[in-house]
Amino acid sequence: MRQYIGLIHKEEASDYGVSFPDLPGCITAGRTLDEARAMAEEALALHLEGMEEDGEAPPEPSSLTQIMEIAENRAAVAVLVRAPTRAKKAVRVNVTLPEDVLETIDRYAAERGLTRSGFLLQAAERAMLDEAA
Repeated sequence: MRQYIGLIHKEEASDYGVSFPDLPGCITAGRTLDEARAMAEEALALHLEGMEEDGEAPPEPSSLTQIMEIAENRAAVAVLVRAPTRAKKAVRVNVTLPEDVLETIDRYAAERGLTRSGFLLQAAERAMLDEAA
């Protein structure tokens, strides 16, 4: 089972952010540690699925030692995040939104290193987590 190291970081008045040093652009966040960990698993799965769709091989996971040799990583808490053994198939959907809302979504997602689909998925999951709580 392949596992990647996710780095959890938190600044005052912010959510818990998670990034994956081995997978630039694979980032997510959660309001709680539990939510951040759950979102990290989903973000990793989506990122690896996207790489597969693009015909890219995922990199071999770095060791904790390799990741912590980088000074900027030392302020974060490292966690192992299990890669899915088989990525879930993404399904293309057609959604109609007002143009200005779509532009705002795209800008917001891009500022956070996310795709439109990745942002919409995270927003939907967060809304469902909120409702379940």
